[in-house]
Amino acid sequence: MKQLRILAICRPDQLPPDSLEGLSEKEVYACKTEWNVHVTLREAGHEVHWLGVQYNLAPLREKIETWKPDIVFNLLDQFHGETLYCQHVAAFLELMKVPYTGCNPRGMVLAQGKDLSKKLLKYHRIPTPAFVVYPMSRKVARPARLKFPLIVKSLTEDASHGISQASVVYSDEKLEERVKFIHERIGTAAIVEQYIDGRDIYVGVLGDDRLTVLPIWELKFGQMAPDALPIATETVKHNVEYQKKRGVEDGPADDLPKPLVSKIRTMVKRICRTLELDGYARVDLRLDNDGTPYFIEANPNPEIAPGEELAQSAMHDGITYAELLERILTLGLRRAGQQPDYAEPTSQRAREVIPEMPASTPAPPLTK
Repeated sequence: MKQLRILAICRPDQLPPDSLEGLSEKEVYACKTEWNVHVTLREAGHEVHWLGVQYNLAPLREKIETWKPDIVFNLLDQFHGETLYCQHVAAFLELMKVPYTGCNPRGMVLAQGKDLSKKLLKYHRIPTPAFVVYPMSRKVARPARLKFPLIVKSLTEDASHGISQASVVYSDEKLEERVKFIHERIGTAAIVEQYIDGRDIYVGVLGDDRLTVLPIWELKFGQMAPDALPIATETVKHNVEYQKKRGVEDGPADDLPKPLVSKIRTMVKRICRTLELDGYARVDLRLDNDGTPYFIEANPNPEIAPGEELAQSAMHDGITYAELLERILTLGLRRAGQQPDYAEPTSQRAREVIPEMPASTPAPPLTK
């Protein structure tokens, strides 16, 4: 790929520092994606400028008009403190007629409303847990069709925000308690789903009209505390010390039968096309003890740090981190009607789905 002028946008508190030297482990973790994207793109020869975006789009418009980037690398996960407002930033980039990475705003709307995505996919006969939504201040009355145990989550927040062991409830009293917690502490509507006892499965996807499904990944819970359920709580997902203590890790779900792997891959493609997801995405499934995969949620523009599920599964498929970022750029340019130059890809599957992708130097590990 030719050298590009790339404007990378993220929250102001996640802007990559000049160096990781002297930063705490917590500070390094907070900007891990931005740091690795920055270093990798610079090493590939691209000119990268960063802009923190949070409450005002005027600086973004001014930067686009004056610097004229070839593409915007969109790493924004909130705007005005709201996850759902990210779709408006993507729509703004479309109005500015500038290429950008990641998902289009229509796909973000359909995927980030957990109730809407489930309704659409249930219509298309994708297995989904039974659910009900409790808007803010709405009285909690459990429908007879919802049987315990149930899991209570925020309707719109992602990254396991607000999820703990207490999220799984076994009585109407605890259900009301947890819905109240979501309303008052998280500040969003609550979605209550049938709890699926089974395995946490993640499937990364790259592409537009032609989709590359990456190897199926699994969150492995290690040595759980007594009576703890295997669910992706905030602690499990983000507390590095807890992960080390309990042996929590993610990796390839290698023991799945080939027919089930084929079923999951086909299901994930149907999910992405139904929800109009493009760029890169991660589909979260719950595989029950009978081998039925249930759709839990779709994540447009998920974390792409080298240690996260999407990048790890891509690497397992022979796609280096540098190649992954180049492919994300390529998809953004292609959506805008631009056809970048390609080189030969590493993996056979990548060659079959998106031919002639570039090879470049991988990013250094995220260490101090």
